[in-house]
Amino acid sequence: MSDIAERAFVRQELVAQRAAPIKTTGFVGFLRTRLFNSPTNILLTVVSALLLWFTVIPAFKFLLIDAVWQGSDRTACLAKPGSVVGACWPYIQAKFAQFIYGFYPQAQRWRVDLTFLLAAVLLLPLLIPRAPAKTLNAALFFIAFPVVAYFLLHGGGIRGFAITWSHDVLLALFNSITDIGQKLVSSPALFAVTIGKGLIYLASLLIYLLTPITWLRDLVQRSASEVFADLTVTAVLVSLLLFFLAGGIRNGWRALFTSIVTFAAIAIVIYVMKLDRGGLPVVDTRQWGGLLITLVVSVTGIVASMPIGIALALGRRSAIPLVRIFSITFIEFWRGVPLITVLFFATYMLPLFLPGNFTIDGLVRVLIGVALFAGAYNAEVIRGGLAAIPRGQTEAASALGLNYWKTTGLVVMPQALRHVIPGLVNSFIALFKDTTLVLIVSIFDLLGQLRASFSDPVWATPNTLFTGFAFTGIIYFVFCFAMSRYSLFVENRLNAHKRT
Repeated sequence: MSDIAERAFVRQELVAQRAAPIKTTGFVGFLRTRLFNSPTNILLTVVSALLLWFTVIPAFKFLLIDAVWQGSDRTACLAKPGSVVGACWPYIQAKFAQFIYGFYPQAQRWRVDLTFLLAAVLLLPLLIPRAPAKTLNAALFFIAFPVVAYFLLHGGGIRGFAITWSHDVLLALFNSITDIGQKLVSSPALFAVTIGKGLIYLASLLIYLLTPITWLRDLVQRSASEVFADLTVTAVLVSLLLFFLAGGIRNGWRALFTSIVTFAAIAIVIYVMKLDRGGLPVVDTRQWGGLLITLVVSVTGIVASMPIGIALALGRRSAIPLVRIFSITFIEFWRGVPLITVLFFATYMLPLFLPGNFTIDGLVRVLIGVALFAGAYNAEVIRGGLAAIPRGQTEAASALGLNYWKTTGLVVMPQALRHVIPGLVNSFIALFKDTTLVLIVSIFDLLGQLRASFSDPVWATPNTLFTGFAFTGIIYFVFCFAMSRYSLFVENRLNAHKRT
């Protein structure tokens, strides 16, 4: 014990104070831990700061500090001795209406404003997760709004409703099949004669379908208002059909009520917009332009390409060889063709393959081409999400007794879409920017109207070009940045259960 006591050590002085821990919070901590924590990061920080200094600062001075804010012509934006002139904002003010509406008649531009307002009112509740009545809101935005927007922007009215439209379509189909069949029957080739006889037999079968529709069409044409009479007959037939398909007296009342309310809303829209009496004045799509065209092409392409992409993605994974081969061929064809080629074909070559008395509006042809093109790309993105779903999910759904469509719609597809949100939004942003290519086919979108405004000698200055491109660049950036940030919000919200 004495030896242990002798060897015991007792410190005679206080331990020296240790240095304070490095601060890792606040602005100083951010600089120390993120920007200057290693020689490589120090070099990157210095280079980035110099790059910002030589790009952002001059752009800020050009757009705001040295900019011209008032003026009535080019003289206000011309450089004077001893002064520096930046952006020419009076030019933007003078051409602002052209950038938004294109050559849309000034007296009718309230229709464009009303369309924008309706789109915002219907879209904002869809983007808010806690907003109620999502199903009704989605139906109004994706089904009712496109029809109302068409008649608001284009104008015109309707001559009939479903009965009249079905009669006209079937009659045109009957005439086309009959003409082709008669030409093939008179051909010297044996296989052509056989095909022609088959087409004539098919046309004779269409007569049995045309007969009751023709009788109903003649019935509604005898009434005082053909549109509302046609609408009433259509509502009765569709409502009764849905009533019996939903279960009849036992379970079909909800379907019947929904159908009646839907047709009543359609009747109100027709009456308010006076579609049965010619509607609003017609504004040809060749007069549309500016931001209106950009939004119409991009929104239509985004909305229409999603169901196309989902269908093609499911078709490519189908066990039916014919469906799978068709989906693969469709996807690879549209992915292998540039969008400019698609636009040229839709605008200039597609009319050559249509019957002589059948025409499609030029903007509609572009919308169809853009939707098919974007749908092929979305199909591969969605297929990647489907491949990421474990097979156990499908097996579990099958064990619960769900069929293929319920399994896909309720179990597989929601998970797949959640996985591919970044890829889909990337495609949407690319499509929004690719709308500028419609200028190739003489459709003046926002960038096309900007280039057209450069030819005005009243605003011909050296800075007009840079001001216009800066203005349109800001608009494109705002839309694309908003889409990317909202997609990030949705992704974080859907993946909240994975956080630890």
